[in-house]
Amino acid sequence: MSIKPLAFRMRPRTIDEIIGQEHLVGEGKIIRRMVLAKQLSSMILYGPPGIGKTSIASAIAGSTQYAFRSLNAVTNNKKDMEIVVQEAKMSGKVILLLDEVHRLDKTKQDFLLPYLENGMITLIGATTSNPYHAINPAIRSRCQIFELTPLSIQDMTIAIKRALIDEDRGLGKLNVELGEDALIHFATGSNGDVRSALNALELAVRSTSSTEDGSIHITVDIAEECLQKKSFAHDKDGDAHYDVMSGFQKSIRGSDVNASLHYLGRLIEAGDLPTIARRLLVIAYEDIGLASPQAGPRTLAAIESAERLGFPEARIPLANAVIELCLSPKSNTAISAIDAALSDIRQGKSGVVPDHLKDAHYKGAKELGRGVEYKYPHDYPNGWVKQQYLPNTLKKARYYEPKTTGKFEQALKQIYDNMK
Repeated sequence: MSIKPLAFRMRPRTIDEIIGQEHLVGEGKIIRRMVLAKQLSSMILYGPPGIGKTSIASAIAGSTQYAFRSLNAVTNNKKDMEIVVQEAKMSGKVILLLDEVHRLDKTKQDFLLPYLENGMITLIGATTSNPYHAINPAIRSRCQIFELTPLSIQDMTIAIKRALIDEDRGLGKLNVELGEDALIHFATGSNGDVRSALNALELAVRSTSSTEDGSIHITVDIAEECLQKKSFAHDKDGDAHYDVMSGFQKSIRGSDVNASLHYLGRLIEAGDLPTIARRLLVIAYEDIGLASPQAGPRTLAAIESAERLGFPEARIPLANAVIELCLSPKSNTAISAIDAALSDIRQGKSGVVPDHLKDAHYKGAKELGRGVEYKYPHDYPNGWVKQQYLPNTLKKARYYEPKTTGKFEQALKQIYDNMK
């Protein structure tokens, strides 16, 4: 008899066993409230692989005692869905996890829609694609959409330790001694993918011979082999991983090409493409910004090329992007401006929209003074006319403070100064 993978066996049975995703299943959060109230609605869960989409679906079913069935939008056909519908008719309700829901074709979609409408089937769609772009509007409009995020290192550590001590579903019956470095490597090297971490852990345990006393020692070298990713020189809390990312961004911000390429190389050696991609995009808009507006789109193009190529060739477009970002002029005016505006708002400094800017596209609006005396900029030379746009309480606020970092922002500064 085949043994199911560790990640499958450790899948949470109730909502209380879910690790991470506190913004959805934590105390008082939306999915937990739905479960407690027994008022489930169809939903789409999206995010990277291995972060708990199927786990949340099975935990919801386990917490509500409804029948739970799992299908794949690509590999399962309409007949499979008919069987689920028949079961729903007999039991009153079925929770259907539909993996790769963005690949649901029109025939299957048209068959399911009536049963979603009448509540006989509660659909939990799972996808790694952005549902606002990839999923048919007819399905999307009938579902709540929830984004899942990669698990933190702390969450990953909890999942690994739970698997090591669980005697019924995990590895608790084996005398496994997992070194601290190996634990941190499993937790960090899988980039928030708990499925990858647990299955690599099981491979490490099953492929390692026990010592004379019956214990199985898992070292960081074994962890590297089983996860197929090299480790950083991690300290106890895994801070070195974040130190490398911090050094990477700060070296680019400081225009040190050689240091930036060094830290890029360390991230490449760890096989950490998701971290590199996210960090480069942040840098392009946070640190380069308006000093070189095309740096953002070019960085995105380099990342997309890297993702298509995969390692080792991915290193080439990534190096191109890093060198350009290093040697580009730097401007943080955009992030400083929006943070200043957000700071005022969060301190309660908002105010009322001026009457002449209020929506006037309904009957009686003019009588209420809405939209009256609004000056249409296109009726004036250069498309600019002096009128108040900020609320009275903030009419002298100034958030954007331009720099003369390059031709583009210098031109913006001149226009901005002229308008003052």
